[in-house]
This record gives sequence, C-alpha cells and structure tokens, in this order.
Amino acid sequence: MSLLVHTFVLAPDGTEELLEDPPNGRDLAGFESTRVRLWGSAGMRALGTRFFPRLDGDDLRVLPEEVGDFLAECEAVRPHLPALAEQGGYEPHYVAARFDHIVAAAHRAREVGGGVLVW
Repeated sequence: MSLLVHTFVLAPDGTEELLEDPPNGRDLAGFESTRVRLWGSAGMRALGTRFFPRLDGDDLRVLPEEVGDFLAECEAVRPHLPALAEQGGYEPHYVAARFDHIVAAAHRAREVGGGVLVW
C-alpha cells in the first residue's frame, strides 16, 4: 500500500476538495511502512518536528494556515534526510524523492491558499 500526498482547498462548506494529482507518480509519499519507520520515527521526533510524526497512526492534514510552518519544518528536516533514511532502512534517493513530493504539494497549497493531505 502506498502513502499519497495531495493538495486540497477548503470548499465554502468546509469540506476538503482535492486538487488534480501531479503527473508521473509525484503524489507518492512512501510506502505505508514509512508512516512509522520514517515520517513518524524516533529520529524524526528527535528533530523537534510537529507535523511529520502525526503520520504514525493517522493521516497528516496541514491546514491552509499551517502551510508556512510546515514548509519551515520541511527545510529544517531536509539536511537530516540521509540519516533518517539510514535509520529507517531506506535508500537516501527514495526518501529524498518522496520528501520532495511532499514539499512540492506544500508549495502548491501555498499558491492556492490550500492545505496538504498525506494519507
């Protein structure tokens, strides 16, 4: 099972409307196992992250008003990706590519005033 990342906007009634998927698999955020072994790992938590650990046991919803903070967290995490990959037993290029998909979704969300869903 794959973990996916999407950008959403909030409809007037407050429901989430997913935007069109990016082409060529750029909606992939990892395997289901990355919830615990990577994004919600002890190593990720040790970095002081508050968004990524939510994936350990639940989906991650970054609300429109949180996107700036989420992008800041992403940039703080980026230098640690090789170590996180090693700790989780993943190839560094695999982790970097999935992380880039998540960051790209956050940039798209910021452009449209939307949020990010990793599920």
